[in-house]
Amino acid sequence: MNNLHGSFPSVFGNMSSLENLDLNGNTLGGSLSQSLTACKKLEVLDVGNNEISGSIPEAIGELESLKHLNLSHNSLSGPIPSSLVNLTELEALDLSFNQLTGVIPPQLASLTSLEKLNLSQNLLRGPIPQGNQIQTFDNASYIGNQELCGPPLSKKCNGDDGDGNDHHDDSEPEFDGALFDWAFAGAGYGCGLVIGISAAYIMFTIRKPRWLVDMIDKWIRWQQQNRRWRPAITF
Repeated sequence: MNNLHGSFPSVFGNMSSLENLDLNGNTLGGSLSQSLTACKKLEVLDVGNNEISGSIPEAIGELESLKHLNLSHNSLSGPIPSSLVNLTELEALDLSFNQLTGVIPPQLASLTSLEKLNLSQNLLRGPIPQGNQIQTFDNASYIGNQELCGPPLSKKCNGDDGDGNDHHDDSEPEFDGALFDWAFAGAGYGCGLVIGISAAYIMFTIRKPRWLVDMIDKWIRWQQQNRRWRPAITF
């Protein structure tokens, strides 16, 4: 809670006997130093409420004595490293108010010593891991991640709607009766056109036989009187 600024210093990597590092509430930027992995005795790492950016290094999983890890209220991005599963002594994990993405590593469910967990206000997605200690945390540990789903959140994951109904694509076109009528009308028109062309061809090739002319003339007059063929267009 001072006005310390600048990049996160790598000098802490030289302090192999360091057990507690608290830099909370400053304006430190840059990224977390990989050199922290040399602090094998580190039990508390609190760099919350700073301006640290970049990703959480996978190497943080080498701090096997770590019990409290607070990286909240920074600008961290990228996924939660699955190497956190190596922190078997971890009791408190706070990664809230960052820009972390991807899924919550299912390996976190095996951290049986975990008593406090806060992953809220990030960009995490997918199902929340189930089983063991991680199942004891309420929705306050996960709120603010719009794409997270599954217990304890009320949002259900895809394929877990509980109604037994399959979800089909509603964009598939349905059968249209009017279109069906118009298709048949068009087919009738096409047939009539073929008959007419064929008749005309016969008339010209065999010098207009009188019987054929009379038949076509009667058919045309019958159509004019009854007017039965009209394509029906429905709106």
